[in-house]
Amino acid sequence: MPYYTRLGELPKARHTRFRRPDGALYSEELFGTEGFVGPTSTMYHIHPPTQVAGWKTLYSTRPEYVEVDTMRMRHLKTMPMKAHGDPVTGRVILFGNADCEMSICVPKDAMQYHFKNAQGDECLFIHFGSGTLYTSFGTLKFGPKDYIIIPKGTVYRMVFDPRQGEDEPHPRFLCIETANGSHILPPPRYLSKQTAQFLEHAPYCERDLRLPQLPLTYDEHGEFEVRIKARNCVHSYIYPYHPLDIVGWDGCYYPYVFNIDDFAPITGKLHMPPPIHQTFEAHNFVICSFCPRLLDWHPEAIPVPYNHSNLDSDEVLYYVEGNYKARKGIEVGSITAHPQGIPHGPHPGTVEKSLGAKFTNELAVMCDTFRPLFPTNAALDLDDPKYPASWQGEHFSAAVRNGQGGATSGATPPLADGTEPVTTWT
Repeated sequence: MPYYTRLGELPKARHTRFRRPDGALYSEELFGTEGFVGPTSTMYHIHPPTQVAGWKTLYSTRPEYVEVDTMRMRHLKTMPMKAHGDPVTGRVILFGNADCEMSICVPKDAMQYHFKNAQGDECLFIHFGSGTLYTSFGTLKFGPKDYIIIPKGTVYRMVFDPRQGEDEPHPRFLCIETANGSHILPPPRYLSKQTAQFLEHAPYCERDLRLPQLPLTYDEHGEFEVRIKARNCVHSYIYPYHPLDIVGWDGCYYPYVFNIDDFAPITGKLHMPPPIHQTFEAHNFVICSFCPRLLDWHPEAIPVPYNHSNLDSDEVLYYVEGNYKARKGIEVGSITAHPQGIPHGPHPGTVEKSLGAKFTNELAVMCDTFRPLFPTNAALDLDDPKYPASWQGEHFSAAVRNGQGGATSGATPPLADGTEPVTTWT
């Protein structure tokens, strides 16, 4: 995290005596990264955090990738996925590589245990549902369109609120986690090199981040299961006390929540490239937020993206909400994957349709990777084999081909303010 914070009770100085009400010492734990030279937090437990028993390996988490020698554009419709499992066991990996794994979770059951990902950071994007994340750093409320950044090693339990009737969608979230040991952080270009403060040109800042809050401490005895993901397996450990027994902590390493609606899009006179949408990054991949925004104001501007070959990146988009009429077959919950080396851009007819548009109202989350992404069998089950051919066809309307100019007759109806909505991602 970019700045220091604290919560709960702390001694005046680190590594000094700090006693419980019964006179025994609290157990200090340095929770750190990169061999004690990276971001850290110092936590104070009621009980020694080393008292565990009953360890056993439960199941493998190693993804099995398929069609690793095939390079083609893909479109997955994920909304038909049935609810199953809990917020951890219900995650279905769809794409991944040696750097990151991307999954969709539609949980059905409650977590009856606490979880720790000791293998990588997690970025959870909440599409539907609300609830509470109970963590070793405190409590985080979450709701639709929240990013939850959970640093590696954080103990947590994710609890969704009950659905208010059958018409309310099942809870659903996108999970992007690191597989290479790196950490998901704000892009360095947004931060001051001297203070790590968000700079003026950054599309969000410290005020937009929601940090852990009270309640923090649970002082209970019994048998509490903590499942730990490490070595491509989930392992079960039993604690004789509640694992969230921390009375206080301070430092720069902790989970937080950021709502995508608080992202302030950067706009320009002409079409801006995807890096202006960047929200987070880790080693070899970035996460971007495509949000509603005003479009380019050059009188001859083309609002939709130019055709492009992103020769060093694979591009995956998760479509959240908005107007998808500029894309054939795209719907809420769709995922598109465009591999490096294949040019992609506007669908036929969408360039002329976009001319004169002033605003875009779509919302999508993108992950760009710098090594090829591979699908799983679960992805193939959702894949539309006709998607690569969706760029075939006439790009220009009959009026344009006959020299009359103007947009196509099937232009999208204007918004309430009279402007034309348009989809501007690729």
